[in-house]
Amino acid sequence: MSGIYCTCGSDGLWCFGAVTHTAAQHERHVVGNGKIVVQRPEFHWVNTLLGNLKTALSGTYHAFNHAKYAHHYLAEFSYRFNRRFDLAAMVPRLLRAAVTTNPLPLSILRVSESDN
Repeated sequence: MSGIYCTCGSDGLWCFGAVTHTAAQHERHVVGNGKIVVQRPEFHWVNTLLGNLKTALSGTYHAFNHAKYAHHYLAEFSYRFNRRFDLAAMVPRLLRAAVTTNPLPLSILRVSESDN
């Protein structure tokens, strides 16, 4: 394979320079802060995604204990985000998983919470 076949855009973090060892080009977009940065077209979808995540967590779960439950709600957001292109199949897949999964006692479900 010869030539550049991919362009990787980043915020300029040093570790992204490693993509140039492959057949990829690295575009650094080092910006400051403030309102002008939010309006840059390179970061439109990143800002949209982060805004949706913050709204989902702060709006829907505004009264939950962040330290104890944040990882559960982030996992839920990730599940929905990863299946966003096939919304019609999301509920049937969730129901199938619920029906085919063996029941677990509450003590096992909460093991990860006791580790915190």
